[in-house]
Amino acid sequence: MREPASEINAPSLPPQSLLERVKDYGQEDVFALWDELSPEERGILVKDIESLDLPRVDRIIRCSFRSQGLPAAAIEPVPESNVSTVEKRTMEERERWWKMGLKAISDGKLGVLLLSGGQGTRLGSSDPKGCFNIGLPSGKSLFQLQAERILCLQRLAAQSVNEGANIPPIHWYIMTSPFTDEPTRKFFESHKYFGLEADQVTFFQQGTIPCVSRDGRFIMETPYRVAKSPDGNGGVYSALKSSKLLEDMATRGIKYLDCYGVDNALVRVGDPTFLGYFIDTGVAAAAKVVRKAYPQEKVGVFVRRGKGGPVSVVEYSELDSSMASAINQETGRLRYCWSNVCLHMFTLDFLNQVANGLEKDSIYHLAEKNIPSIHGHTMGYKLEQFIFDAFPYAPSTALFEALREEEFAPVKNANGSNFDTPDSARLLVLRLHTRWVVAAGGFLTHSVPLYATGVEVSPLCSYAGENLEAICRGRTFHAPCEIAF
Repeated sequence: MREPASEINAPSLPPQSLLERVKDYGQEDVFALWDELSPEERGILVKDIESLDLPRVDRIIRCSFRSQGLPAAAIEPVPESNVSTVEKRTMEERERWWKMGLKAISDGKLGVLLLSGGQGTRLGSSDPKGCFNIGLPSGKSLFQLQAERILCLQRLAAQSVNEGANIPPIHWYIMTSPFTDEPTRKFFESHKYFGLEADQVTFFQQGTIPCVSRDGRFIMETPYRVAKSPDGNGGVYSALKSSKLLEDMATRGIKYLDCYGVDNALVRVGDPTFLGYFIDTGVAAAAKVVRKAYPQEKVGVFVRRGKGGPVSVVEYSELDSSMASAINQETGRLRYCWSNVCLHMFTLDFLNQVANGLEKDSIYHLAEKNIPSIHGHTMGYKLEQFIFDAFPYAPSTALFEALREEEFAPVKNANGSNFDTPDSARLLVLRLHTRWVVAAGGFLTHSVPLYATGVEVSPLCSYAGENLEAICRGRTFHAPCEIAF
């Protein structure tokens, strides 16, 4: 009987050159169980190791471990002059920024960048988070809500130039992960891109990186496969660079990138006011922020690192309770009150700079986790970068306050949890849209208490509450319902 071809071709020893390469980086243990592997498994292991950029991975591990023990610069509050607060903003400024933003959009200068690598595991779903339906009357997924906001924005931008004018479509770059890439593409295809043109949406994958033990060695998930995990939402910078999408953006004439996370049901994708403010201030990077709800809220906040140092984000665990509770006597606000909610704006020039800077420095955050391995669950590290790792590289940064009840409805935990659930996000959307309808002269009837229901305004009708009088004035709507064209 003939042996299968894979058995004939499978090496009885690891390829010498590959063995020497892994030895150079102290990772020869990956071949420890070679003798016990079938020929097919040996082939899988060789392919797995060959797919790794070993010099880069080794540099990341060494730089990340080395940076762990280094003292961080002292933390200071972000100066008030760097923040546009809601109370400081005049109506004239808001209108001017809105018009500036729409002009930039109509000129094709804005690209939209969605971070969508996560699965809905905590929501009780293995689908990509963006596929999740939070229970609105329309039954729309997060992806659909965001796509329709882009469609509405294109219409507003075209109208601002000239009725019926043709403007370049807003290009939507969607970062997936190895776990979400295929289902995300299929979801968009099966929903005909929610009315967008297929060629205005570009999918690309974030990278993965080996999980390592406390002494920096690769953890083996199986005897023939290295344990890997996605490189965090900050992996977007190296993914944009390696997939040549920064060049693609330049070719399209994009100058500004609006960057956000998928799990916010109220996200104002490509907000013209924020874009206009960003262009007006001339900074390299900006972030929308919301005020901390209370001192011990578990959110990262924007700070300044060192006297006159760069703006960056610190996690709540880095602020001791006295710092977290400290009050600014002039404003009456918490000294460290500006929460990071993953709503960012960058210039394309700055994105290029960050992609190069982060790659050169190769410092990742080490997240200690229980990692599935050949020895059961092993304590080790996942290496991640975060989207906010860009801010220390920015020569200038501005913060733009948004109202939590208007722009931040996170969808992170399953219903039944205490906060950030589909139910809580749905209610935030319904309450905001109810206020829009009443302000536009509409009336509501409801058979359950109004605090537990409301109406949903389709993003195709209104982006931020504008242009609703013609639809709502004098009309009565029975909650819950969707108001669409």
